[in-house]
Amino acid sequence: QVQLVESGGGLVQAGGSLRLSCAAAGRTFRRYTMGWFRQAPGKEREFVAAITWNDGRPYVADSVKARFTISRDNAGNAVYLQMNSLQAEDTAIYYCAAASLSPDSWPLREPGTLVSYWGQGTQVTVSS
Repeated sequence: QVQLVESGGGLVQAGGSLRLSCAAAGRTFRRYTMGWFRQAPGKEREFVAAITWNDGRPYVADSVKARFTISRDNAGNAVYLQMNSLQAEDTAIYYCAAASLSPDSWPLREPGTLVSYWGQGTQVTVSS
């Protein structure tokens, strides 16, 4: 079992920044690739970014690549999503996820079939 707990969401003005954290627990979490999805009201859950534990290899969705960065604390158990220049359309619930596939495979799969473990989600609201 892997447990994922997100933090760092909140309300921010357009143009601002937030840093989301995901703390992973469980004996096997390092076997998985970690990443983030988001879901806006009335929309499907979409891939944001993913990263491997061992070599920190990231993959970020094209739609946010210029503004978002994913990283991990390899010595610890945390994965981070740094979000800059936030826009109203970034408003969503952000979910931490663990999956067995490499980061570049994440956008190619449906989240429901890809992800082995989900966090509870953290709300990000960007006011314009």
